[in-house]
Amino acid sequence: MHSLLLFAAGAVALSPGAVVSGAAASSVAMEEVQVTASRASRSTREVSSAVTVVSEFDVERSDALVVTDFLRGQPGVFVQQTTPGQGIPIVRGLKGSEVLHLVDGIRLNNALFRNAPNQYPALVDPQLISRLEVVRGPASSLYGSDAMGGVVQFITESPGFDGEAWELRGKASARYGSVDDSFVTSVQGAAGNESFSASGSASLQEVGDREAGGGETLTPSGYRAKAAAVQLAYAPDDAQEWRFWAQYLTQPRTPRYDELNPGFGQTEPASEVFNFEPNDRLFLHGRYRVLGDWRFVDSLELHVAHQEITDGRRTRDTGSVNERTEDNVSRLTAFTVQGNSSAGVRHRLTWGAELYLDEVNSSRISTNIETGESEAVISRFPDGSTLDSMAYYLHDEFSLSPSITLNGGVRYSRFDIDLPPADRGVGANLSISDLTGNAGINWALNDTVTLVSTLGRGFRPPNIFDLGTLGVRPGNRFNIANPNLDPEAVVTLDGGVKLSGDAYRAEIVAFYSDYRDQIVSVPTGEFDGEGRAIVRSENLGEVELWGIEATGTWQVSDRWRLSGALNYTRGEAREGGAEEPADRVPPLNGRVSALYEPGGDWWFEAWSNFADRQDRLSSRDVDDPRINPDGTPGWATFNVMMQWQPVPFLELGLGVANILDKRYREHGSGLDAPGRNLTLQATGLF
Repeated sequence: MHSLLLFAAGAVALSPGAVVSGAAASSVAMEEVQVTASRASRSTREVSSAVTVVSEFDVERSDALVVTDFLRGQPGVFVQQTTPGQGIPIVRGLKGSEVLHLVDGIRLNNALFRNAPNQYPALVDPQLISRLEVVRGPASSLYGSDAMGGVVQFITESPGFDGEAWELRGKASARYGSVDDSFVTSVQGAAGNESFSASGSASLQEVGDREAGGGETLTPSGYRAKAAAVQLAYAPDDAQEWRFWAQYLTQPRTPRYDELNPGFGQTEPASEVFNFEPNDRLFLHGRYRVLGDWRFVDSLELHVAHQEITDGRRTRDTGSVNERTEDNVSRLTAFTVQGNSSAGVRHRLTWGAELYLDEVNSSRISTNIETGESEAVISRFPDGSTLDSMAYYLHDEFSLSPSITLNGGVRYSRFDIDLPPADRGVGANLSISDLTGNAGINWALNDTVTLVSTLGRGFRPPNIFDLGTLGVRPGNRFNIANPNLDPEAVVTLDGGVKLSGDAYRAEIVAFYSDYRDQIVSVPTGEFDGEGRAIVRSENLGEVELWGIEATGTWQVSDRWRLSGALNYTRGEAREGGAEEPADRVPPLNGRVSALYEPGGDWWFEAWSNFADRQDRLSSRDVDDPRINPDGTPGWATFNVMMQWQPVPFLELGLGVANILDKRYREHGSGLDAPGRNLTLQATGLF
């Protein structure tokens, strides 16, 4: 039945350009353009920041089930997955709320984001993604809070049309994966002309239990996801554009595998029931752009957005008769304005202001499964909590000479945080402000070699999760609230060289980060009635992180392209006078790839993802049932994929991942990675 549906979907037409064919792939530019590092379109060589770009072609040839899958093997990024259907990027050893996540320029991070692995990035539909950009290192002046390890931006497709005549485009695709009996379908359509366009999409994922290397089925690890989106654009003239988005994704019930199966150091699972039920995200976004010929403004951009994330849960501890259902919701509203100005011939200014208003509602009900009696119990977060922020920023790119560009900026941020005592008798009302900045240099020695360096200070105020969480945590812990936390701060210095030519592009960057007042989970020495260690968050951590990131692409000939990435991070933590390795620092890891494009109607790629052993573990790593206390073994996978376009309106794909059926686990993940996986894909276009 799956195969029948797969090839039936391939007969449905879709948009040319929505899927990059082999012929188009050969035109991948050596000079990549990004918009995140400077909030303007610049070549990666023109910016001093270390930037990772996952191009449209990279996205289209991936078999990603969640958006973080696109980032596997990319420079400066490591992906952790607690359970299927979820995943986070770790950037320079930092994760969760220590990394800022954006969707089309608007914050995905909210007041509930954990400074640990979480499920929220997976609530962005991968079928909508056009490209991804990662700024590695604190982007403090342009993005402010949370942008400590870096910024990960998910950029969605924005259909456009030329000419006055109306056009209609469409796209339908279906993909089957053998390792988890997964079936992913999506349908997209767009209509419009140069002045007005409308587009819509819908997607469905049905993912079964994962089969690890060697053939063991990991139960329960299957889930379902549904998504839909619409987009409208209106351009009354060449200088103006209005654009409106609406996106929705839901995972009705996603089991947490590591809670439902014994981990390292456990003889029985921590929970008999643990489902994220439901998890969903609603995103509404409006943007107005205008190009001006004004005295002080070249362009202006206004955004209004609203995001609602529901973090519902159903849990029951092993041996307990009390089942808890939770309803946790973040409602985030954003207002932003940004301008770009030229001050003479040497200065390019970017300036703006932001206002974010976030309200959290939280409730929890406990039901005795034997008697059916229910009662309201203390919620995970203080119900009615708010986290409001405002910021002003100014950033300048100054051409000191034809070969040297300096850049720097400053940002003022203010946060007002209110936690009502609600049902726990402990509340807080905090006002936090901070001044952050960064500076960089870009020195083009010649047409090929550019030296870059950036110094930045990032910070993160405590959010509602840090201040007010009450409930079970992984590793047999129970978290209690601490409303007396201070902001975290990090100072990062990096430097390196960027190389570019007609047939190659390469980059190597070294970095050092000094992370102070890190919010960490600390045992109180007490235990709850279920035997869990009671912990709470404290500003006790100091972490030093340093490493090297390297990447390169070589267009060997018209038909062959070689590429690779290599990442090394090392971390040392100090807490209460004791020193040990930092938490969840990824091992040496990377990717090598060979792409063959003979031209015409097909292409072929072979690649390997790999990671070295990681046995430098913190005490929290050792106690985490997701991590082998003896260290995570190294691994390598070998993979191939090909795509064939037999007729103009149909593309077929075939891939085999983890050919040798290697059993392995990505460091810090909650279950073993997929075993050998045969994927079949069909895409129709018109």
